[in-house]
Amino acid sequence: MPIKVIGAGFPRTGTTTLKRSLEILGYSKTYHMKELLVNPDMLHYWLKLEETHDTDWEGLYEGYEATVDFPSYPWYVEHMNHYPDAKVILTVRDFEDWYKSAYSTVWQAGPQTAGEKIKMLIRILTNPRIRKVVQCIKFVKRQVWDIQFQGRFLDKEFAEKVWYEHIEEVKSKVPADRLLVYDVREGWEPLCKFLDKPVPKDPLPHLNKKENFKTMLAELMKGNMV
Repeated sequence: MPIKVIGAGFPRTGTTTLKRSLEILGYSKTYHMKELLVNPDMLHYWLKLEETHDTDWEGLYEGYEATVDFPSYPWYVEHMNHYPDAKVILTVRDFEDWYKSAYSTVWQAGPQTAGEKIKMLIRILTNPRIRKVVQCIKFVKRQVWDIQFQGRFLDKEFAEKVWYEHIEEVKSKVPADRLLVYDVREGWEPLCKFLDKPVPKDPLPHLNKKENFKTMLAELMKGNMV
């Protein structure tokens, strides 16, 4: 089953909302970082993509029709090349809002206090599944914070530069007829027009608010999709 929609936006730009919206519009399954945390055995597909810029696409995306968020967005060009008929959605939002959200959620996703670190170490030592999930989280850290933001995410001015450079890069690399630059606050209309889908009666779902992030992450690490 080929991928029909590729998300090129950073995490915390409404990607969970987009995932659910695409599923409502009929894209049967949409890949998201949540999928990897629930199924950490899939990491090898992404490590191969990281190393070679290619992977077993059919094995990775069996049953999926769209992909958003990390881990796919750093390789949106490779996705475009493999799926030449797919459309690309670049989710965006106000930088200041994004930075605050990313800092308070993804950036601080791991254990912060000494007590939390000890508890996590015990879980890693005693739970094989948690060890696999931790490898996935390390993959996020390497690709997003170490590579994309060059280890300088806390330098807000630099982070803003990376933010806008990514937006401009996507615009320059994706043909205009294949690209939607989309703020989920715009609602269904631009999304449905771009995908040639009827507008649903219910409002666009707004999911994964930052106050729910820690609870959501804990459930994903247990293998529970939320």
